[in-house]
Amino acid sequence: MQLKNDRYLRALLRQPVDTTPVWMMRQAGRYLPEYKETRKQAGDFMSLCKNAELACEVTLQPLRRFPLDAAILFSDILTIPDAMGLGLYFETGEGPKFERPLTTMEQIKAIPIPDPEDELSYVMNAVRTIRKALNGEVPLIGFSGSPWTLATYMVEGGSSKAFTKIKKMAFADPQALHLLLDKLADSVILYLNAQIKAGAQSVMVFDTWGGVLSPRDYKEFSLQYMHKIVDGLIREHDGRKVPVTLFTKNGGMWLESIAATGCDALGLDWTIDIADAKARVGDKVALQGNMDPSILYAPPARIEQEVATILEGFGKGNGHVFNLGHGIHLDVPPENAGVFVDAVHRLSKPYHNS
Repeated sequence: MQLKNDRYLRALLRQPVDTTPVWMMRQAGRYLPEYKETRKQAGDFMSLCKNAELACEVTLQPLRRFPLDAAILFSDILTIPDAMGLGLYFETGEGPKFERPLTTMEQIKAIPIPDPEDELSYVMNAVRTIRKALNGEVPLIGFSGSPWTLATYMVEGGSSKAFTKIKKMAFADPQALHLLLDKLADSVILYLNAQIKAGAQSVMVFDTWGGVLSPRDYKEFSLQYMHKIVDGLIREHDGRKVPVTLFTKNGGMWLESIAATGCDALGLDWTIDIADAKARVGDKVALQGNMDPSILYAPPARIEQEVATILEGFGKGNGHVFNLGHGIHLDVPPENAGVFVDAVHRLSKPYHNS
């Protein structure tokens, strides 16, 4: 089936587009009243992820409100660790936790690599359901957490501020951590390739916690495993290329190294100027980003001003997907998100010749 709107895929491959494409991290989520209703219907967050029809419904909700250029699979980055048997649960107001965090080499040796069409079949069912429901309107993005980011939750037992347990493993028992990261990289390759076969037209790796590492440790414990994933992914399916985006939060100092993995695009958070990023890596990869999500609390004129500044920073040329520098905040008024999306489309036209 021909895509009616493929500007997101074209921009990732640095091909000409008529206007800069835009989507938002966490665009299906808690800032939308209709999402809250559907989640209530599901009972809890993981039940929502595991119900293909409801996961499809929340994926499509933001597209009904806003003229976004892509849909992103509604799921969670912790599906792989959950399938490895660590006992994922969610504490109200505290985020994800694991009943059985990893502390020893023996435990790491024992964890299985999940079969994506078996233990994670609910994700593939959601991908197939969403892809069918989209009916070629916009492309579908699949995603995974990065090995390092997944490992932080698996070793810490949940969210962390200081990351002492995983850093203790990194420096006191690096062999154990490398085995875990290697298993996770293999799992992510299988998982993302299964998403691509099920219908995802582009994939993204979220390295949320790579920025807590020193430059040398980032390359050793995070980047080399994302590089392994990029090397293992299906890059063409259904007669078209499948672009890969890598996003390390607070990773602005390592853009050249990330671009050297062979990915198609880099996600940028708001702590780097997009003009600087483009000057450093612009001819190698596309750039996705990078407005501070908190700007969406501002009045419409201020939102438009920020969009204009970022568009000007990137300048003319191909290879910009507009996005927030991280997920949209749960208390942002939905109409402000609408102002943002419309501003990107309207203000970016002069930067494209076609």
